[in-house]
Parts: sequence; C-alpha cells; structure tokens
Amino acid sequence: MHLHIRTLALCALFVLLAPVSQAAKIIDKNLPYPKGTPNAEQIAEQVFFVNQFHGYDRYAIVKSGRTITVIINKPKGAKPTTLTVERYKRNDWSDPAIRSKEVAIFRSGKLKGTGMLIVDYENDSKPQSYSIWLPALRKVRRFAQPPHDDAWGGTDFTFGDVILRKPFHETHELLGTETFNDCLGAISGVKVKWLPNPPAPSCKPKGKKVYKLKSTTKRKNWWYDYRISYVDTRTFGDYRTEYFKGGKKVKVIDRDWVSGGKSDPRAMYWGYWYGKNLKTGHETWAVIPRSVNQIDSRVDKPDDFWSEKSLRQINR
Repeated sequence: MHLHIRTLALCALFVLLAPVSQAAKIIDKNLPYPKGTPNAEQIAEQVFFVNQFHGYDRYAIVKSGRTITVIINKPKGAKPTTLTVERYKRNDWSDPAIRSKEVAIFRSGKLKGTGMLIVDYENDSKPQSYSIWLPALRKVRRFAQPPHDDAWGGTDFTFGDVILRKPFHETHELLGTETFNDCLGAISGVKVKWLPNPPAPSCKPKGKKVYKLKSTTKRKNWWYDYRISYVDTRTFGDYRTEYFKGGKKVKVIDRDWVSGGKSDPRAMYWGYWYGKNLKTGHETWAVIPRSVNQIDSRVDKPDDFWSEKSLRQINR
C-alpha cells in the first residue's frame, strides 16, 4: 500500500536509485528462528522477516462491511485527511526467483480507485517492479522502483520505511537490552468518517524486554544518519524506531504488533503504525482494525489475482 500522491497525480516516472556499493545479501523468506542470542545483523534480518509478513504464506487486510484500514494524515494545527486501503500479499510462489507479490487498492481519498501490483525478488540486488492502475487514464503503467526517501501516500512513512529498506542498506550495532517503559504514540482527539471510534494508544509493549539496535545508513548525505530501534527479544517486532540527523531526533515511528496465533512468535501483523515528523509536527496514523486481517487459507484468491489483470478490474 505504498504510493506518493504527487507521483500519481503527475504520472511521473520514478527515479531508480543507484545500487548500494556493497553486494546485496539474500534474506531467506524461510529464515529460521535464531538459536541463542543473535548478533546485530541477525536481529536486523529477523526484523525484516517480521515486517514483510514472512511468517505467513498469505496475508491480507480487506474491507469488512464498513470496516477498513484507515490512514490519517494530520499537519500541525490543521484538519486531518484520510485514505482507505486494501492489501493482499502472497509469499508462497513456486517460482524461486520471486520473494513475494502484493496488490494494494486505495478505496477512498485522493488515491481512490488506484491499484498497485508490486513484485519483490529473491535477489535483493534486483529492484522491485511496480505496475500501477491509474483510474483517470483507465490504464496500467509500469514504473521503476521509487526512491527510498519518497513519502508514501503523503504520510510520514517513506518507501524505505515501509517496504524498500533491507538490512544490507545499513550497518548494525547492538547497544544492549532494556525494558520498554512507554506506551506507543497515536493521534489524539481525532475522529474521521472511516474511524468513528479510534483505538486508544497501545500500552502492550510496556514492560517488554527489547533489543536496542542502532542502524547506520550507508547512503551519503541521507535524510537520517542512524536509527535506534526497540525490538522485542522474543517476537522481533520493532515497537519503536527513532531517526537521528546531526545528533538530533527528527522522526519517530511506532508499531502496534498483534499476534497471528501461530507457533512461530514472529507471525504477527500490525494493529497500527504511528509516525511523527519532529521538525514539522506532521503526524500519520495508519489503523488496521482486527476484523480486516486475513491469514493464509483465508486469503482465497486465484494466482492471477496478483497480476495486471486484477488491476484492470478495479471498480468494474
């Protein structure tokens, strides 16, 4: 569910970033649970595994009645705007070259009727492919992988935050373990059409033991120098990520993790994402109601659903 509003509106071509100089390391979508205490690199790989839903063969957030995933963007001192979205991700492809395919469909807001097909490859040095259904043109257009620092859907999340950043893009250092003693962030006092009863800030991580992981970007003159992530020592869910530039904290992203009820504790999904740009005060809150989540066999779609054919059938 990843798209920059201005990019769509102008139908501009995405610019493909130059590859990172270090050779890409393939991260197995069947990555085993670590034995003993993992090192910093292993923790980063586990976090990637969790965030890409590799604990499932298939994962979807659907529309259930009037309940749907809502993305709220709120500039400081201004009224919020919203998007709603469905997302269907599949990891169990027989083609060994493909890591995953996903279809995302925006159902309301400025991107209403827009659909995307994203293909991620097992070779981590190979860019993802993007096919986008543009409702104004009634056509599918293919784009290069977007830059990592592009804002996703006008939110405080970048493409790198959501889907593109992989462990080899950074160097990692384990700063130790500690107890997470905070509730997660949320936008207070906001009620919108698709979310009349927003959830309270999640305090589930409070008291959890976490790894404190420092990840330093390999990119020069980048928008952040390093990130500090607070990662659950059992599930490898990253509850909070703080971004620093010039020694100052510039952005924070909080993630409310929900267990998928499987034997692998890494099989989780998001209750919500909250992000805040500490320079501007802009906030984003992506709320995923429990009832819209579907896992594995419940995602009953044929193979060709993850194709451009599916995009062309949006709103028909």
